[in-house]
Amino acid sequence: MRLSKKGEYAVRALVEIGFEAHLRPNSLIQISTVAQRTNIPEKFLEQILLALRNGGVLKSKRGVEGGYSLAKDADEVTLGEVIRLLDGPLAPIPCVSKTSYEPCSCPDQESCGLHIAMKQVRDAIAGILDSYTLSRLIGEVQKHRTSKTTEWQFDI
Repeated sequence: MRLSKKGEYAVRALVEIGFEAHLRPNSLIQISTVAQRTNIPEKFLEQILLALRNGGVLKSKRGVEGGYSLAKDADEVTLGEVIRLLDGPLAPIPCVSKTSYEPCSCPDQESCGLHIAMKQVRDAIAGILDSYTLSRLIGEVQKHRTSKTTEWQFDI
């Protein structure tokens, strides 16, 4: 598994959209605002948010008062779900993937050392990312942002 720029930007954008939902429930945030806050190119962000909307993570409204919001509670969105939507399977090789399985060329897959090791890698990655919620990530980011603000205030 390799996290692409698309996957990285998706997580950053979701954190900002989640912050907005936390601060102003039922509000919408415009793409331009998310792009500015996250330093993501707006055209690229449009593609990413569309993929997240099509995947059921976000909902959108068109028009002057339009924008994006979470389609479900931040506790229900996991990093594993988001990364799979944008970057595909979490498995490092296709023969251990649960969602995009492809047979390998070894004569006996079950006794293949690489298969055995990579299955454990897949399980570890999936275990962490599938239990790491957007809500948890937003909380951790908020703690770091608050501590940076507090440190800055004391330096004056």
